[in-house]
Amino acid sequence: MVTKDERRRQLAREKYERQQQRRAEQQKKARKRNAAVAAGLAVVLVAGGAAWASVGLTGEEKPLEDASAEAGASASPSARLEQDPCGKPAKGKAATKTWKKEPALDVDASAKYTMELRTTCGDVSFTMDAEKAPHTVNSFAFLAGEKYFDHTKCHRLTTSGIYVLQCGDPTGSGSGGPGYNIPDENLDALGKPGGTGTVKYPAGTVAMANTGQKDSGGSQFFLVYRETELPPSYTPFGTVSKDGMKVLEKIADAGVQGGGGDGAPVATVVIDEATVKKA
Repeated sequence: MVTKDERRRQLAREKYERQQQRRAEQQKKARKRNAAVAAGLAVVLVAGGAAWASVGLTGEEKPLEDASAEAGASASPSARLEQDPCGKPAKGKAATKTWKKEPALDVDASAKYTMELRTTCGDVSFTMDAEKAPHTVNSFAFLAGEKYFDHTKCHRLTTSGIYVLQCGDPTGSGSGGPGYNIPDENLDALGKPGGTGTVKYPAGTVAMANTGQKDSGGSQFFLVYRETELPPSYTPFGTVSKDGMKVLEKIADAGVQGGGGDGAPVATVVIDEATVKKA
């Protein structure tokens, strides 16, 4: 005859075993998901409203969707989940205007340009190389002057395999763009432009996202907060300041919504205002 206490202990054991089994299954799924992310993610931008695209770290291009950044690996997703470290966005709406062609190239290639992003998470500034990436810097100066980046979300953070935050889409969907494309530039700095395999994008690099096709950059860009390997096809054109890196690390530490390795950041990263200044 089983006593009530024995029955309670038996039920408790069975409940514990079921919990352990579910936990093991969840961990197995998470490992598979993270392995897939690490093996196949890269940063890509959609220009002119084209479909999203994703490029594998092997350099193989696959039509999928836009991408972003990998967060700090030390904290677990559950520890970072839903801990928004940022403030509320300023009042205002993102731009909806687009243009049929790239703006006239009038940037001063001999001058220094700095882009200042006043965000809900802190100020991020980066210098831009007008000499090596004149079309890119010229476009950013134009778009900032048109208030194109104001009130836009940084819509994607990747926290497995690559380490970047992606911004520059007024729609916040990852499919938006200014209506025109700009050419790839400064790829020689990567060591093997147009080649296969991957190259290292150092922490602090600002580079253009694209659709995976040549000369398909638009307005979306990504900020590298930890050294990242990607195909040598994304125009590097800027370098984030030390203070800006601290803001990026704070955003990365907060992780991705839902605890995954790629998606919308937990941090509410909104660019309240973007300006470009010529030194």
